[in-house]
Amino acid sequence: MVPQQGSVGIVRLSGEQALSIAKTLFQAPGKQAWDSHQILYGYVRHPETEKVVDEALLLIMKSPRSYTREDVVEFHCHGGMIPVQQVLQLCLEQGARLAQAGEFTLRAFLNGRIDLTQAESIAELVGAKSPQAGEMALAGLQGKLAQPIRDLRSTCLDILAEVEARVDFADELPPLPEEEIQQQVKEVLEKVEYFLATADQGELLRTGVKVAIVGRPNVGKSSLLNAWSRSDRAIVTDLPGTTRDVVESNLVVSGIPVEVLDTAGIRETEDQVEKIGVARSRNAAQKADLILHTIDAQLGWTKEDDLIYEQVKHRPLILVINKTDLTPASTVQYPETIQVTVATAVARSQGIENLERAILNLVQTGNLNAANSDFAINQRQAAALTRAKTSLQHVLETIDQQLPFDFWTIDLRSAIQALGEITGEEVTESMLDRIFSRFCIGK
Repeated sequence: MVPQQGSVGIVRLSGEQALSIAKTLFQAPGKQAWDSHQILYGYVRHPETEKVVDEALLLIMKSPRSYTREDVVEFHCHGGMIPVQQVLQLCLEQGARLAQAGEFTLRAFLNGRIDLTQAESIAELVGAKSPQAGEMALAGLQGKLAQPIRDLRSTCLDILAEVEARVDFADELPPLPEEEIQQQVKEVLEKVEYFLATADQGELLRTGVKVAIVGRPNVGKSSLLNAWSRSDRAIVTDLPGTTRDVVESNLVVSGIPVEVLDTAGIRETEDQVEKIGVARSRNAAQKADLILHTIDAQLGWTKEDDLIYEQVKHRPLILVINKTDLTPASTVQYPETIQVTVATAVARSQGIENLERAILNLVQTGNLNAANSDFAINQRQAAALTRAKTSLQHVLETIDQQLPFDFWTIDLRSAIQALGEITGEEVTESMLDRIFSRFCIGK
């Protein structure tokens, strides 16, 4: 539902009563068939007064060929608050209720249409901030993470069955091939570690990097933002203190979402408004993932820069030496503790590509376009894989120590449960609540 106006507003119903509610409210002229995956044209009418509420389209998707595997209908109304709210109210009066956050996707999961990794991928696809993040989410939706995890869990189940059989029927079965079992556990552990290695990349693609441009007044911070974003987001003048507040711009650098914060020049001032801007600049710097400490090549490194550097030197930092079209960067002296520098002349849009390369190197992503994996796990999946890894390591230790088979089964079961939590084969109601509460209402 659009907040004010739009071309189309959609009211979606899913469940046993969806079709009957639609037939009560929707009048389709002529001999239009109410078949699955058909679009009907007609009018939404009040069932008692027969007053026309809207001219609309009705999309029908009968079970099980729908998103939720239930009967689903969608009223495609004219966009805007009034038509959509009126249609929604009529549906509620006929016995429907408002969906909870993520409930349509939850029903799809509970009805077996998708697994938990696919459900999470849907939310990630909706919230993707870059094409690469969208591609990664789409890979998860296509099952490229779920199937390998299922295979690992299946291997662990086979191993557990072999071990438990020796516990219950030791006299009737041949000896357990311990070396073979040990090798299988090692192979599963290696794959778990491989999946865990994608966690940082996935988090970076999903959330991006927050970069704060800090420095003295009038060194070219706002000009850097404008040149980098190819827009006039920030006001630029020759007067120090022009920027009074934090200006944000969202970019994508080699597939990584980058939120750039142009901050007010940090200096001592008696201007009350500028003081607030300076305080916000310091706060933005402390919350940023990366600092771009910008200086003027003509003026070089000053005592004010010493004060600024003391406040941000504990953060990942790039020294941006600006205005190098007027003075070479090689003439500028700066603290030896600064390891990464980039020369720019943002008034001429020079040095921006070098700055982007430096940022990519600093966040240690490498070339994301040539990533080694089709998917990347999220934080919840990483936590479950970490538990699985620990349990598998315990299994190997148990084998090395020649402990009884009963001890093997304890950690094998823990690994199986952790892997099952990823795909939803082992899941609790509270876990589902946490996952789907992050979804939007429409999904």
